[in-house]
Amino acid sequence: MSESSAPANGVTIECHTGPAIQPFIPDAARLRIAVFREWPYLYEGDDDYERGYLLTYSGHGNSLFVVAQDKATREVAGISTGIPMRDETEEVKAPFLAAGMDPDRIFYFGESVLLPPWRGQGIGVRFFEERERFARSLPGIRHAVFCAVDRPAEHPARPADYVPLDAFWQKRGFHKTTLRTQFSWKEMGEETESPKWLTFWMKEL
Repeated sequence: MSESSAPANGVTIECHTGPAIQPFIPDAARLRIAVFREWPYLYEGDDDYERGYLLTYSGHGNSLFVVAQDKATREVAGISTGIPMRDETEEVKAPFLAAGMDPDRIFYFGESVLLPPWRGQGIGVRFFEERERFARSLPGIRHAVFCAVDRPAEHPARPADYVPLDAFWQKRGFHKTTLRTQFSWKEMGEETESPKWLTFWMKEL
C-alpha cells in the first residue's frame, strides 16, 4: 500500500507499506550509510548488508517506509521506517520481554535518515507524525518506541557543536527508559565490529 501526504518545504511525503517498500530499499540503504557515518553512530556501512536488512521490512504487511522526495527532481532526500515489534529482531524484543511487556502491543520506530540540505525544515517532525499515525491505525498497538546509541560526552569523535536530540524527542512525547540493548557494527576506524549499547525511548499512544 502507498499513501501520499501533503508536500513539505519542497518535498513530497509518501507512506509505503509491505511490498510497496521494495523500490525504495536501495535509497534507504544509501541514506543509512551516508547518515550513520556521522556522529553519534560512526557506522562504516556495507551496501549488501543494508539491502538484506531492509528487505525484511518488505515481507511484513504492517511495516512502513515514510519517504521524502524532492518535488522537482524526485530524488529521495530521506526515509523513516517502522514495524510492529513482534516482527523485529530478538535484540529489539528481548529487553521488553524481560520487563514483562508484550511486543504485540508495541510499534518500533526504526531509522530516520535525512540528507543535510533538507534538515531543519520540519521533515523530521513529519517522519514522527506519519509513523505515529500509522501505529495508531493498527489494532492492539499501545506504545511506540525507538532506540538511540549511547555515547559518552567526552568521546573524542564528538563534534564540538553537536546538539543531542533528546529535547526533540521529548517534544514528540517520548521519554527515555531504562531498557537497553546491544548491536554490533564496524565503526569508522575500527578493524572489526564491536558491540554498542543503545537505550530505548517510549511513548504511550
